[in-house]
Amino acid sequence: MGLVLRLWGAGEMPYGDALYRPDDTGLAVRVEGPGAYHPDAGRPIPFRLGGPVDVARIVEEEGTTEADPCFESPLPDGSGWLSGGGSGMGNVGYLARLDAGRALRWVAVMWSSNPFIEVRFDGMTAVCVNDWRNVLPLDLTRPALS
Repeated sequence: MGLVLRLWGAGEMPYGDALYRPDDTGLAVRVEGPGAYHPDAGRPIPFRLGGPVDVARIVEEEGTTEADPCFESPLPDGSGWLSGGGSGMGNVGYLARLDAGRALRWVAVMWSSNPFIEVRFDGMTAVCVNDWRNVLPLDLTRPALS
């Protein structure tokens, strides 16, 4: 069992902005969201995936953090689940895709997104909402997110 799966099984995740996979590979994640009292609060949050990251280095240098779930919702096509929540001192959010047996497919950790507290679906687009009421739409048919 790899590092990411061991952490997830223990209720933890790497503490760095990235999308982590069970095979200990990952992609950089860039998410920016305005604060609750920012004039742009309540608007869609941009979500960008970048190049590969060194998962072991992130864990060694940044450590790990607990995954505090707020929801786990079935995907509309029955292929699995989407889990979301937060960590840290209220600034960290995460989203995780699980398969039908609830095994981890990926977890995206976002340092300044704030915790995700709910999700609704528009087809296979997950519309995730953080505790600032900002929305993060994720097309779960994108190869990196499927």
